[in-house]
Order: sequence, then structure tokens, then C-alpha cells
Amino acid sequence: MSDMDNTTEPKDVGVVKRTWKGRSLGFWVLEAIRAFARFYMAYIWISAGSAKLNQHLSVTQTIEGYEIFTPEWSSALAHLIGPLEIAGGVFLLLGLFLKPAAWVSTTVLVLFIIGVGSAWARGLMIDCGCFTIDISESDQAMNYLRTILRDVFYIFLSVWIARRPFRRLAIYP
Repeated sequence: MSDMDNTTEPKDVGVVKRTWKGRSLGFWVLEAIRAFARFYMAYIWISAGSAKLNQHLSVTQTIEGYEIFTPEWSSALAHLIGPLEIAGGVFLLLGLFLKPAAWVSTTVLVLFIIGVGSAWARGLMIDCGCFTIDISESDQAMNYLRTILRDVFYIFLSVWIARRPFRRLAIYP
């Protein structure tokens, strides 16, 4: 056996692999998407919930506008929805129970889409009540299709978090 047979040349000579800290560029791109999904959805839930705090009457009227719940249920939901949205956002922000929090987020968004779709199908002219509870801030009624597509995007991000959570900076993933 000659020395030529015992060489250990790399098989992919001429191929440059871009790495950082021993990880491929693709890994870091996926990490960036995971981080974006987690922190953006945390922002969405916290801002949506914050808009509803101390606005019980307006939130109740918005929920009643969907004509799905009785006034009693609408009032109870108005008390709960803001703090629950904030709690979900904080769970995502801090990295507490990431997968369950993401699945709850997905479920809530599906329910929101059902409610918006139901109102649209029945021809109701309502305000979604998602990030603002005062319809007088805009002169137009809600754009149902845009609202549903936005929520579908949020579902995509939530499922991404549930399937591939960004665990860095997480307290209890």
C-alpha cells in the first residue's frame, strides 16, 4: 500500500460550506424564523390583550356584535379575553410551555376565524375587536377577508412555534 491510498481528502473539494459556530447557514435561517414566530406572536397577543384592558363595556359590545353569545356570556368573555391574551403572549415571550401555548394560540385563532367568518356569512357589519375596540377610529367596517388571511398567517406562525419552538431564551420550554 502506498501513501497515496491512505489520504483523507474531503470528498466535496471545491464546495464551500458557510458555517458559523459549526452550524450551517440554513440552521441559522431556521433559528431566525423560529425566533421571529415566537416573539412576534408574543407581541401580537400582548398588544391585543392590552387594548382590551379596562374597556369592559366596549369589549362586551364588540362581542355582542357577533351575535353568537348571550349578553351574559359576552360580558363574562369581555372580562376574560384581554388578560388571557396577555397571559398567552407572556408565555410565548418568556418561553413557558412553548408547545402547549402555541397550540392554544392556534385553537383560539381558529375560533376567531370561525367567528369572523360567521359574521361575514350573515352580512353583519362589525368591528373585529382584535387590536382596538373603538370602531369610530376607522370610517369603514372590517375587511373580513383581510382579517381572516391575517389570522391564517398567525396560525401558520403558531403552528411553526408548536412544531419547531425557539427554545433559546426560554425559561421552561
